[in-house]
Amino acid sequence: MASMTHDIGELAPSRIASGVTFAVTGAASFAMAGPLAKALIAAGWTAGSAVTVRVLIAAAVLLVPGLLSMRGRWHLLRANLGLLAAYGLIAVAACQLSYFNAVDRMQVGVALLIEFTCPVAVLLWMWWRHAQRPSRLTGIGAVLAISGLFLVLDLTSGADIDPLGLGWAFGAMICAAFYWILSADENNGLPGIALAAGGMTFGGLTLLVAGLAGVVPFGSSRRDVELAGTMLPWWSALLVLGVVTAALAYVLSIEGSRHLGSRLGSFVGLAEVVFGVLFAWLLLAETPLPVQIAGGLLILGGVVLVKLGEPRAEPAPRAGATP
Repeated sequence: MASMTHDIGELAPSRIASGVTFAVTGAASFAMAGPLAKALIAAGWTAGSAVTVRVLIAAAVLLVPGLLSMRGRWHLLRANLGLLAAYGLIAVAACQLSYFNAVDRMQVGVALLIEFTCPVAVLLWMWWRHAQRPSRLTGIGAVLAISGLFLVLDLTSGADIDPLGLGWAFGAMICAAFYWILSADENNGLPGIALAAGGMTFGGLTLLVAGLAGVVPFGSSRRDVELAGTMLPWWSALLVLGVVTAALAYVLSIEGSRHLGSRLGSFVGLAEVVFGVLFAWLLLAETPLPVQIAGGLLILGGVVLVKLGEPRAEPAPRAGATP
């Protein structure tokens, strides 16, 4: 993971500006997925069918641009089949399915905040697996983020928490950690749009097979979808879910991560939480409690400290370069 991290001091201002633009726009696009999915589920869709259609639409949109970006570089596609499969199965299919199941059972903002504690999960994994002891700043950040989780879940008031929803949210958090690592890797030589297209294709087909086999529950409805007090055709919500919150969002986020590196890219990506809470309030009338807002601020502040406490790393050579 360290080899994918850029030192911000080594990035040109133009690269930082474009990277932040990509990352923030991608975060806003991603953030719309939760409210749209929750509205579709309320209209009769299952989480599995909604995420499958979302991913397959995105795959269809990105397929031709992804193939065009690979002209003359087909050997890279063959060499990275394992990466594409892992990206599709974990960063796309498992992550989205977990998140959609989570928002079916809890507030969108709460599910997002749990998912975005993923840097703490990466920290614990690197400490346990690679003996990379975290710095004091990183440790403080982890404690703050975990403390914020208790407030976000409103455990202080004895609130009734859906254990299954909580489990799905933590599953999404683990998958999100894989997403940031895989997205920021430029050493494989794959164009960002090819990575997104390949991942969507692998993920979508896997979800489709799992649904047809009965492993993932499928269910759909032609009832109109309610958002912000307005009834919309079900197909329009699906199109936005697939084109804007998946195809466009993944391409923008990958480009943002590759401009900024995994450390700064995931830091800027925290904007998704802000957009997610805002969209949930505007579209679903989900207003967080004051204690949850305080917990959210603790989580965001803790994640910031975790990222700031990461050790700097030497930039890795680009694909084809001599080590």
